[in-house]
Amino acid sequence: MTTLLHIDASARPGRSGTHVHGSHSRRLSHHFVTTWRAARPDDEVIYRDIGAAPPGNVTGEWIASGYTPAGQREPWMHAVLAESDALIDELRRADVLVIGAPMYNFGMPAPLKSWIDNIVRIGSTFDFDRARENPYVPLLAERHRRTVLLTSCGSSGYGPGGFQAQMDLLTPGIASPLALLGLNEVHSVAIEHAEDHGNLLDRSIASALARVEALVAELQAG
Repeated sequence: MTTLLHIDASARPGRSGTHVHGSHSRRLSHHFVTTWRAARPDDEVIYRDIGAAPPGNVTGEWIASGYTPAGQREPWMHAVLAESDALIDELRRADVLVIGAPMYNFGMPAPLKSWIDNIVRIGSTFDFDRARENPYVPLLAERHRRTVLLTSCGSSGYGPGGFQAQMDLLTPGIASPLALLGLNEVHSVAIEHAEDHGNLLDRSIASALARVEALVAELQAG
């Protein structure tokens, strides 16, 4: 059985095509999960809506707790890290990480940054060894996990080779910290032209939904 961790980060509560002013990224992530489960209904799906319930931000207390060896932590430190522990446990259980995320001002929504800050934790999901040429040691590389990044943006040209590729802070901003942990396989599908509406947006949505279906088939076959 495969376990999917499905995360939605959009501030919009509904899905485009179903709800007025609904989220395009939620539409893609929902389509991915429902398409996956149509073929494999017994697979587990863990769902976390961080757009609706954002994780807490990293604080000074969080940093002090995280950098204190587990056996030396005081009770309040364990309480401070409880949410981080839960988020990391979900990620450890996952075989496929599905993230629905809109592009906000060329980057990720604040709740998604908070989620990343909570799961990138020294001694838990990565370690640091100055004796190595690359001092970062991924601690989630004990088995293969795949990431599916389903995004939306206002215009076009943010993909590799696109005329606005250098302004895409969303995709590398997610992929880079995940690679630090050992999640190196990333598949991306995007809806573009969210601000253009009309035929450009309609064609982009249709193309993205079809690519999601193809990606599900590819991952399940692999």
